[in-house]
Amino acid sequence: MQVELVSAERRLWSGEAEMVVARTTEGEIGILPGHAPMLGELGSGVLRIIQGPNDEVTAAIHGGFLSVAATGVSILADIAELAPDIDLQRAHAAYDRAVASLNADDDAPAREAVARAAARLRAAGQPVA
Repeated sequence: MQVELVSAERRLWSGEAEMVVARTTEGEIGILPGHAPMLGELGSGVLRIIQGPNDEVTAAIHGGFLSVAATGVSILADIAELAPDIDLQRAHAAYDRAVASLNADDDAPAREAVARAAARLRAAGQPVA
């Protein structure tokens, strides 16, 4: 199936895939060829575009929409960063700041900052406590 990943800034990836796995506000969803048309709101999480048995594109996604149509899957993310583009030092520092902020003030923006930072680390293959 044809898959396209676009952020507010630019097209990040486009090509054929066997499966797409994304985190929506309703939970994680897997899309295979022939999936029923749908529109889902994306949360913060890891997007996986599986092209083959050992071929996968991974990205950190923060907000936006996922659209499934007969022609393929479109991921329109507010913010998206491909795994190879993630600066691990900055990602770890952002996570540490977000956790410290969460400990000081347990509110929705602090929890969202932790979720965004954790998604970047997970997309880059880093463990998150």
